[in-house]
Amino acid sequence: MLIVLTGIDGSGKSTAARALVSKAHTDGKKALLLNNHAGRRSMSLLGERLGIRWPLRLADAVETTLRVANVLVSHVRASRFDGLVVMDRHLYCQLALRTAKGLPRGRVLPWLLSRLPAPDAVVHLDIEPALARRRITARGTDTETLADLAALLGAYRSLPEYQDFFLLDANQPPAAVLDSLERIVRQLVLAQISACSPRLRGRP
Repeated sequence: MLIVLTGIDGSGKSTAARALVSKAHTDGKKALLLNNHAGRRSMSLLGERLGIRWPLRLADAVETTLRVANVLVSHVRASRFDGLVVMDRHLYCQLALRTAKGLPRGRVLPWLLSRLPAPDAVVHLDIEPALARRRITARGTDTETLADLAALLGAYRSLPEYQDFFLLDANQPPAAVLDSLERIVRQLVLAQISACSPRLRGRP
C-alpha cells in the first residue's frame, strides 16, 4: 500500500510520516518511509546566508529536478517493498509550489503523474497558515511568511488533483493526526479486502 502525504510547510507531514511508519513497526508490520524533498529549505537558508534571492525560474528548475529524481527513486524502492510505503511529499507538492509562485504547471510533471503508479491515497494535511507559521518559527530551522503559506494553501486547493485527496485536519495535536492517518489506512485495507472478496469466494 502506498500513502502520500502533502501539505504546506509546518503542517506536520514529516512528523506524521515518521509516526505512521514507527507505529506500523511497533505493531509488527512492514513499513517503509520515503522522503521526496526538493532542497527548498536548503536553498532558502543558503540564499539568506549569501544575502541573495534566487531567480524564480532558477529556483523552480533546481527544486523540480531534485523532486522528480527523488520521486522516481522512491517509486522504484516502493515497487520492491512488500508492505506499507509512506511518501513524505510528491510531485503534487511541486505543482502547488509552481502555482503559488505564479508559474505554469508545465507538461512534464502532469505527464509523470499520469505514468507513475497511483498512490492508494494522497492525504493532505490541512492546517491554518497562522498555526503552520508558529510551528515553523518554533523549530527554528527556516522561516516562511504568512502570505507565502496562505498562497501555497490556496495553490494546493486549486490543483485539479485536490478533489481526490483525503483531507486530514492537521490543526490537531500530532497524536490525533496519527490516529486519523491510521483510520484512513484501515479504511483502505478494508476496501481492498472487500474488492478481493468476490474473487476469493469464486475459488474452489
